[in-house]
Amino acid sequence: MNKLIQFWGNLRSSFWFLPSLMVAGSIVFAVVLIETDSATSDRWLSQWPRLFGVGAEGARQMLSTLAGSMMTVMGITFSMTLLALTLASSQYTSRILRNFMRSRITQFTLGVFAGTFTYCLIVLRTIRGSAGLAEFVPSLAVFFAFVLSLGGVGVLIYFIHHIALSIQASSIIASVAEETNASIDRLLPKELDQGSDEDEGQNRELELLDERPWYPVPAAVSGYIQSVNNATLMNLARDNRTILRMEHGIGDFVVQNTALVSLALTYPPDQQTIDALNAAYSIGRHRTVDQDPAFGIRQIVDVAIKALSPGVNDTSTAVMCVDYLTSILTRLAGRQFPSVHWHQGETLRVIAIVPSFEGLLAEAFDQIRSSAEENVAILARLLGALDTIGSLTIRPSYLRALDEQLQYIAELADRTIEASHDRARLERRMSEVREILDAQSVLCTEEQKA
Repeated sequence: MNKLIQFWGNLRSSFWFLPSLMVAGSIVFAVVLIETDSATSDRWLSQWPRLFGVGAEGARQMLSTLAGSMMTVMGITFSMTLLALTLASSQYTSRILRNFMRSRITQFTLGVFAGTFTYCLIVLRTIRGSAGLAEFVPSLAVFFAFVLSLGGVGVLIYFIHHIALSIQASSIIASVAEETNASIDRLLPKELDQGSDEDEGQNRELELLDERPWYPVPAAVSGYIQSVNNATLMNLARDNRTILRMEHGIGDFVVQNTALVSLALTYPPDQQTIDALNAAYSIGRHRTVDQDPAFGIRQIVDVAIKALSPGVNDTSTAVMCVDYLTSILTRLAGRQFPSVHWHQGETLRVIAIVPSFEGLLAEAFDQIRSSAEENVAILARLLGALDTIGSLTIRPSYLRALDEQLQYIAELADRTIEASHDRARLERRMSEVREILDAQSVLCTEEQKA
């Protein structure tokens, strides 16, 4: 199943899949209209001679012109797409190129032009004779070639509009944030129980496991872990009556023949078990957002870092990145993250590597903060983000992570901000954020007592 999901994801992000389907559809459409014409061509010509009354030579010229025009426009479309990819890669980050390649509008546009070209060639091939009984002109098919060409003009105009919008920073960042939020909703559907943190008794349980022998299961290939079939891991751990420990989480790079997982066994696992465990992992050349919301955050962070670099110095884009990261983290603050320990009944089966709010918060803000030295606008925006996120959670561990970020920003501002006015402004904002976090901590304590 993982292989099928990975294969489908690669198809979606390819330029050729949807255009190929549309070309195949145009072939079927052309054959159907030609067969219809061969059975009823006289009726079309007699009822609507102005629409369908065209001679063999005129039909050939028109179809040849349309086919040539479609190839020319398709070349222009490819050039515009490659130009957009180049601009996005150089100005933002190469990690967002897959989002452009997965664009249904781009794929549909290429499919329309390639399909119209193929349609014209097939219809052109069936025209024969110039006069008399030997002449055959599929009038209905020729008419629809003209209709398809007019539709292609409209598609081209819309595609130019789409390209102009898609290379804007706001569109790129919003698209990545939307995909990341969709991944969060799919992976973390449960609302957060705003109670206390996990019981630390499980940590003592893990200390006892250190005395057991662990046998590593080597990875079959090198690459990034794109997805994991959790049910398969649980079933394999149950069938082998053991505990499985993940050595790498989703989004990590694993090297061939290094430990992918480890099994608490008294004997080495057999080859069948090793193959089944490798089959539970989808490993590819790049990270994807489907089961890895941290990669979506990583893409936005990369855009912000590029915007804050001395060669670009685009504070507005960096501020926009912080705003969308705030939206993502606010959603995460209200979701229940999966446990590290997966049980079957009362029996521990899997020790997993799963995302955490603290880790994703650090992923979102650490590098942006480091790149924002002397940038008052970014530091103020980060403080506003902590304020917004902190006001929506009373989870103790989340509040501690937010307080740590606040301390890091305070240290950076004290070290790099020289103007007394700017420093005073940031100090006032930090005091407001600290009051919010303290109030949420008090609320958490009261709820625990209740």
